[in-house]
Amino acid sequence: MKVLILCTGNSCRSQMAHGFLQSFDSRITVCSAGTQASGNLNEKAVQVMAEADINISHHTSDPVEKYLGEEWDYVITVCGGANEACPAFIGKVKHRLHIGFDDPSHATGTEEYIRSEFIRVRDEIKKGFYKFYIEQIKPQL
Repeated sequence: MKVLILCTGNSCRSQMAHGFLQSFDSRITVCSAGTQASGNLNEKAVQVMAEADINISHHTSDPVEKYLGEEWDYVITVCGGANEACPAFIGKVKHRLHIGFDDPSHATGTEEYIRSEFIRVRDEIKKGFYKFYIEQIKPQL
């Protein structure tokens, strides 16, 4: 089972989703990429994931072009609101899904508020991807 998670920058939401989905079942090959990959992981995303016992610090922020030649069982976009354009994937895909989340890296305000947004989105990603895993992935394994 191969799953590709797409976002724009591949630094935050797609990385958190990648970490959670991989943690649910080691039989799944999970990759993540961005249409405008930043090349770096968001440090706050790395921190809040570590607090959830998921280490994503070794992940890389990769451009989607890296994966175009591969076949995927699922390609999932995680971009959020209407002001964000979800990336399109033109490679070979059996199932395309969208599981959208707000971008916590756009949060402004106090450090406490920004941190709370990262935690909120992290927890929403875990819940959304666990539901996806239980309902769609696990029955196929």
